[in-house]
Amino acid sequence: MRIGEFDIAEPVPELHEPHLLAVLRPWIDVGNVGSLALGRIERHLRSRELGRLHRPGRYYDFTRYRPRSYLVNGQREVTIPNTIIRYANPESGQHILTAHLLEPHLYGEDYADSLLEIIQHFGVKQYALIGGMYDMVPHTRPLVVSGLGTGENVEHDYNIAGARPSSYEGPTTITYTVTETATKMGLETRAFVVHLPQYLNLDDDYQGAARMVGLLCRLYDLPDYIAQTERGQKQYDELTSKDGQLPEGDVLGRIEEMYDNEYGADNWRQPPVTPLPTSIEEFLQGLNVDLEDENETPQ
Repeated sequence: MRIGEFDIAEPVPELHEPHLLAVLRPWIDVGNVGSLALGRIERHLRSRELGRLHRPGRYYDFTRYRPRSYLVNGQREVTIPNTIIRYANPESGQHILTAHLLEPHLYGEDYADSLLEIIQHFGVKQYALIGGMYDMVPHTRPLVVSGLGTGENVEHDYNIAGARPSSYEGPTTITYTVTETATKMGLETRAFVVHLPQYLNLDDDYQGAARMVGLLCRLYDLPDYIAQTERGQKQYDELTSKDGQLPEGDVLGRIEEMYDNEYGADNWRQPPVTPLPTSIEEFLQGLNVDLEDENETPQ
């Protein structure tokens, strides 16, 4: 089955108001934060492939995104870079689509339109872009998350995620038109970006990935262990100045001072408050309403 430029595996799954979580490489996937986060969510939910581009060469320059050659049981196989979409439709819990997007080099508007056709066909309720970017922040402080959102419960979701509003202006990606058009279509949109220490150059930033997965776990009532927080903290704890991973002299101290002045030294030292799952919040709100009704009943 073909939807837009995507070949969709059959039988086509039934999805109920799914959320689409997307990561865009290489534009906003510093440290593979978004890719690692989606991978962990997909493994936990046992996501299955929904589809991929029929002719990825229409959009990608294969001298920039190189095909890779592998030997499998003595036979040579070649994998071609592509945009892959997976799905999870558990019996209980939010249905989730995940998209590993590669930024197109050609026909960007057509690429965006194909993603929007997927969104329309499967009745996506919320489209969210996740990833990481470099910033002047220290590795010795909690990583900051910023973002934007439209639709219902934006403030609620950002409070749960511990995210701050983004004021970014500047170069962006043609795929951002997906977010713009989705908003006009009445979809909810979200963006979550982890700010990573600019002086680090980690291929896989496990601390950044843990921060991202942690907020997704809170939003979707998933178990905390998926975030692998200890792995990320260990990676940062083992950083040294000997191999150039950390800045020399008092540079780190100045970055820490800038962080504390902007975000508040007392705030990051406070233990994080773990929000209640949405189901429990609704239950407690229901109790409050019942108690108010009883108090207003004439005696």
